[in-house]
Amino acid sequence: MKHWIWLTGIVGLSAAAIVTSERRKVDGPASPAAVLYLVADTEQELARMPVNFTRMSDDEEIQIGDEIARMYGASFSENNKKEEIVTVEKYLNQVGGILTARAHRRLPYRFHYIANEYMINAFALPGGHVYVGAGLLGLMDSEDELAAVLGHEIEHVDHYHCADRAQLEQALRRIPLGGLVAIPVFVFQAGYSKDQELEADREGTRLAVQAGYSANGAIRMFEAFDRMYQRYRMQRVRASSPQEELSDVSMQTLEGYFRSHPLPEERIAQVQKMIASENWPAHAERDLAVAYIFWTQRAQSAMNAKNYSEAEHLASQSVKMHGDQPEAWDVLARAQFAQAKFGNAATSYRQFLEKDPKKLPVVEAYALALAAANRQSGASEFRHWLESLRGEQPRNAEVEHVGLSLLAGDATRAHKFEENLRTSDDQRAPDYLGMLGWWYYLAGDYERAAHVFDEVVQQRPGDVKLWLRRAWVEIEVKRFSDAIQTVNNGELENTGMYREHPEGERAMAQAVALWQAQDTDPALGNFDRAVAGQPEWGNADWVRTLYSPRVAESVQQMKAERERRKKDRLAEKR
Repeated sequence: MKHWIWLTGIVGLSAAAIVTSERRKVDGPASPAAVLYLVADTEQELARMPVNFTRMSDDEEIQIGDEIARMYGASFSENNKKEEIVTVEKYLNQVGGILTARAHRRLPYRFHYIANEYMINAFALPGGHVYVGAGLLGLMDSEDELAAVLGHEIEHVDHYHCADRAQLEQALRRIPLGGLVAIPVFVFQAGYSKDQELEADREGTRLAVQAGYSANGAIRMFEAFDRMYQRYRMQRVRASSPQEELSDVSMQTLEGYFRSHPLPEERIAQVQKMIASENWPAHAERDLAVAYIFWTQRAQSAMNAKNYSEAEHLASQSVKMHGDQPEAWDVLARAQFAQAKFGNAATSYRQFLEKDPKKLPVVEAYALALAAANRQSGASEFRHWLESLRGEQPRNAEVEHVGLSLLAGDATRAHKFEENLRTSDDQRAPDYLGMLGWWYYLAGDYERAAHVFDEVVQQRPGDVKLWLRRAWVEIEVKRFSDAIQTVNNGELENTGMYREHPEGERAMAQAVALWQAQDTDPALGNFDRAVAGQPEWGNADWVRTLYSPRVAESVQQMKAERERRKKDRLAEKR
């Protein structure tokens, strides 16, 4: 009778809170942590209530777990045909199988991967389904850390924590045993009591050690949690970019995890005490066999954040571990190109093209990297690559090869190719002509490039890249007003097509045109926007190699003027 008095009180307080919240307007940011807060706090409070029940059988527990897993399976593995998910789940089941062979209860354990980088958690369902989020795997460096996490979740099942939680829900909701499939999965994602969590840590670590893993894996996992949480506490300021906002989502989710689990220092101290008392030997940890997947994801995130050095480091690690990754080679190449490491970028693009030679933007990027690395040898290297291909060549291969030959001094071939394009009935001819126009620009033939771009923008009025390249050419032939108008193409602005092109290049084209027209202040404003949106413009080697001498000189002059004004302002304050 006493536990129903508890339950009535909780329900009454909850109803009062709902009524009060509905009547009062509260301004506050939505947070994924809020869900975990609510569930974790509620579940931990309910776990203290004196509810008595007869424990369900293993068969009943397995059936309930299977049904819950089936219900949530679509949302957890909607992309389960992706090679990445298949690879990670196979690995999880391999490591999990080593551990469950030593578990006390003989249950059909199955391990699942949630391919969500903001899922910094793992949880188990009754009967042996264990789920691990990509965000959690991304924090790991070794298989021993994974073994500690899986061991922890296995012990939540092995020690009936999951089953008891399910039966507690059954008693409180007054539902039949079969109705337990309707329990929200958040019930199992939320933490258990402090004693249960520490028990899962102890027994999960013991299980991992018995399977041959290092107990240091558990310690390093808790240390990683602590670093992430401390970082979150230091980043309470409002995010200033979409990338930071997404990072904040994962941080808030992690805070929800900490709210429902013991603090890392307490968990570390417990494992250290076990190591000392059990005399567990220290030995080297094993590599996390799927780490390359998460290095590639982190490299892409670093690339999106314009942290090119970090992106290069992570992508390089990834391809060293597993070279058959076009995505990783692409990130590596783009990061190297952005840092003016053109020779390295050409090599990385070549590795990408070994896997997918028909990717036209990468073919173009490879050709530009070869040109930037060495104008004289670029054409021959590109030809060697073409000769190595089996089957049909990429559609844009000829124009890129002609362009590289132009830079090496063969203008005749380029002129002939241009004539053929103008008389061709190929629907892609204007696109190839625009590509050739940029090779003319790189070769310093600005008049011919201007003629080409004046023609092709009429045939491809919605192509942002062509319009911006036309603006660069107009700057070289001193049509500064035309260049400014070209960049400010209202038609492209209204259709939103500029969103698909780097804001930095557009701003810098306008900055250079205004600077050359001696409209200094607006030029510097655009210069600042360009460097902020595309940091490559602050790299003199990158600008000098990829653009004309006039552009390189203008950029350096604007940079110097910006520094001069900064010093003047500092002097005035003194």
